[in-house]
Amino acid sequence: MKTLSRIGLAVLACTWTVSLAAQTIALPNRKNSQKFAVIGDAGTGDKEQYAVAATIAKVHTLFPFTFAIMLGDNLYGGERPQDFANKFELPYKPLLDDNVEFDAALGNHDDPNQRVYKPFNMGGERYHTYKKGNIRFFVLDSNYLDPDQVKWLEKELSASGSDWKIAYFHHPLYTTASRGPELENRKILEPLFIKYGVSVVFSGHEHVYERIWPQKGIQYFTSGGAGKLNRNDTHASDVTEVGFATERSFMIVEVAGDSMFFQALGGSGATIDKGVVVRRMGPEDKSVSVTPPTQPPTMGPTPGSAPAKADSAPPAPAPKVVTKKTTTTKRPPKTTTTTKTTKPKPKPVPPKTPPGGGGEALAYL
Repeated sequence: MKTLSRIGLAVLACTWTVSLAAQTIALPNRKNSQKFAVIGDAGTGDKEQYAVAATIAKVHTLFPFTFAIMLGDNLYGGERPQDFANKFELPYKPLLDDNVEFDAALGNHDDPNQRVYKPFNMGGERYHTYKKGNIRFFVLDSNYLDPDQVKWLEKELSASGSDWKIAYFHHPLYTTASRGPELENRKILEPLFIKYGVSVVFSGHEHVYERIWPQKGIQYFTSGGAGKLNRNDTHASDVTEVGFATERSFMIVEVAGDSMFFQALGGSGATIDKGVVVRRMGPEDKSVSVTPPTQPPTMGPTPGSAPAKADSAPPAPAPKVVTKKTTTTKRPPKTTTTTKTTKPKPKPVPPKTPPGGGGEALAYL
């Protein structure tokens, strides 16, 4: 491997794999690191959500993450007290009982009053920021990027001295799924992310898993399949490095020092993707040096991972890997990216009475 003289952001092949019980945790699981789960578009209340939630709970026994970020569409349909119970409190009860904290963003299917539901830890705000160890999270309402929110974001980004700056919100800025990226939001947000050193962005909305080729030094993920699935709704392009849409999915993440280790898993527990992102050191820092793996990446609970490259690196052909149950798509030598513009988001509705009296139903939180 070449020496990384100044690493801005890279996704490197993972060689560490710790097998425990029936699951495979491809993360270091270091003491005192920041560990969290990523779930998006989860709140259906159906058996598929409960099945994925059960897998997440099993993974938690092996990889004890302390919080989970929710990428929006936290509840589909009704939002009565019994809906909060059936679509959140019951499927994630093992995690809640273990004091796992959930930190939610709003999706287009979410009533804005979810912000006052205490277990979602939004502090009564549509957008907010919080810190975990050396990470500062910026949680945005991508339904409506009003001037006040954008002004607030720039102020908070410029004031943050955290090593890691990670943003998450519902609508993806990059995707090859059918509904396409939010181009207007990208025009507003990406210049701020570049200027103030954001390293990683998580989004949901598209019911697939995607790891985007690093864009302008930033690593983007789409993880919107914890409850819903748009089967086969992603493909290889100059945008998407790894796409997966044959099974519901979620992610687990570990931040240790300047490295963010990640693993995407299917609802069955099989590994979809894994790697490590090295944080950006500044606005101009996006140089990358990557050694290709000795063999094609595999999926399922066996070692192997995909390499990554930055937007500044020359294109290189990569194989398409197919297994019996899942398909990982790697970038071909030359493709065309297809995007489409989405309609502007309407303003959120005025606040109503908080659902379930502001979340008091959860006595243990």
